[in-house]
Amino acid sequence: MGFQTLSHKLSELLARTMDGRIQLPDFQRSYVWDDERVRQLLVSIAQGHPLGVLLLLETGNEKIHFESKPLEGVKVGPEVQPDNLVLDGQQRLTSLTQALTGEGIVQISGARPRRYFIDVQQAVAVVQERGEEELDLSGAIESFPADGVRRTNFNRDIVLDVSTTTLQQEHGWFPLNLVFTDEATNWLFDYPDSAAAKTFLNAVLSPMKSYTIPAIELDKQTTMDAVTTVFEKVNQGGVKLTVFELLTAKFAGDRKYHAAHGHAFRLRDDWNRLSDRFAEHPVLKSFERDDLLQVVTLLASHSRSTATTARKEDVLKLSLEEYQQWSEVAADAVVKASHFLEEQSIHAAGDVPYPKQTVPLAAVIALLGKTALTHGARRLLRQWYWCGVLGELYGGAIGTRFVRDVEEVPTWVRNDGAGEPPVTVSGAYFQESRLSTMRTRNSAAYKGVQALLMAGGATDWQDHQQISRAHYLELAIDIHHIFPQKWCDDHDVFWGDRDSIINKTPIGASTNRMLQGDAPSVYLPRLRAKARISDDELDEVIAAHCIDTDALRADDFEAFFAARRAALCELIAAAMSKPVSRDVDEQGTAETSVDASSEEPEPAEEMTPED
Repeated sequence: MGFQTLSHKLSELLARTMDGRIQLPDFQRSYVWDDERVRQLLVSIAQGHPLGVLLLLETGNEKIHFESKPLEGVKVGPEVQPDNLVLDGQQRLTSLTQALTGEGIVQISGARPRRYFIDVQQAVAVVQERGEEELDLSGAIESFPADGVRRTNFNRDIVLDVSTTTLQQEHGWFPLNLVFTDEATNWLFDYPDSAAAKTFLNAVLSPMKSYTIPAIELDKQTTMDAVTTVFEKVNQGGVKLTVFELLTAKFAGDRKYHAAHGHAFRLRDDWNRLSDRFAEHPVLKSFERDDLLQVVTLLASHSRSTATTARKEDVLKLSLEEYQQWSEVAADAVVKASHFLEEQSIHAAGDVPYPKQTVPLAAVIALLGKTALTHGARRLLRQWYWCGVLGELYGGAIGTRFVRDVEEVPTWVRNDGAGEPPVTVSGAYFQESRLSTMRTRNSAAYKGVQALLMAGGATDWQDHQQISRAHYLELAIDIHHIFPQKWCDDHDVFWGDRDSIINKTPIGASTNRMLQGDAPSVYLPRLRAKARISDDELDEVIAAHCIDTDALRADDFEAFFAARRAALCELIAAAMSKPVSRDVDEQGTAETSVDASSEEPEPAEEMTPED
């Protein structure tokens, strides 16, 4: 790889972007800068401050081929072939090209287009006060709506109009898109204050015209690995590139694929194709592009003689051939993983305890193949999954756990659970006292208990139907208080016990509203009448939530709390296929060193999802 560092006049760079000699690789992301970033960039140019180095790649490379596209806002024909591609500096060059050429209208990301002007009188005042060496023009450069008219009172009243040359000169606002044109001199020649115009020309405009930008230019001999590495390193600032975007760059430059198909491989298009299948499953809403690449990397590395891996640097080593070999297998397994989650009564993305655990789950399912469909295999998969969730093992550094699970779980399942269990199974444990500290959705185990209750037969107290995905969404099932917050506060129940998962259960929004902050002895008759069932039938429905109905009807919070804690321990032990550590004494005090009472309660809002 050869390179050289050159300085280019900004005027020359703009000419090359406008006629298509400088373009972008097709894989580059869209323009994302906001109004203030563009304004600050223009301030830097006006003050002669450096804005960083561009990275350009010479085209005609025999080793790699990138499809190209003009900078956003530039119109050139498809027959125009670039001399250089921008690897770093896209946002800066796009901003400058739009702001300083043509109409000067910048298509701001997520907002209406803007034009940029400099207040001549304010700029001259700064020059006269501080001299040309200490210019501070940050207050002189401002953005206007694209039509040059500022309005107020819901756009009914005009505050300032600089939409024409005459109005610009009258109010003293010089349009920055004229800087590199002959019109700039004519504009200043007709400016009413000739002395100010001369100062502005000499101290502001002329230095801007001669502004230069350094650029590192990679030559035609640069390899694909070098481009990917350099591309990753130079994009550490600003909006970081994801693994997906870096791999998009690598695959786009694959000459072998281009020669065979006549175009570059577009990873983004392939993701869109595969993710269409994920859209049918709500639990996969938070499954990301980089997640799929990790599944692919786990499968590809597992099939090699090298070690199984899912580290970022190893994802970037994926070849296009490997991606094409394993991407369909991975996508199929992700869909099957969603079926598995739904079987666990996990019906929405927000209810998935550990979204990242879906990565090894999918990889394990792919490696098991048809074996994963058998009853015995799914029993062991359930044990492994819930050990990960309830043992809270996927909350920290998880790359190593991904690898160990992919290496250990398939063998364990194929052996019908014989032999040494996976580390995620053997290392998981649950302490009874943990239930008292699980209070919000920030806890994976908290969401896990909700799913276990529904999977165990818990239904809405009014509807009493199995909670399928459609039923879950229709009833707006969520985790709500059993003894309402108001009742607990009125009876001096410790806030930690009040908000613990022990005092919460999955019911519908309509049922939750029926509770109205009353004691169970008050709201239960209302529920019975609404559901049109007997007291015994209602007790049966409520008991399926691991609730002692006698304690509930007696408004005995302490008895209810102790009985439900014990029942939830049994539920958890069954899911993990191992006993729960019973570290709470008869007075309800944890025998461990953890002091949950030291935590501060989260501020409660009226009608929160968990009221």
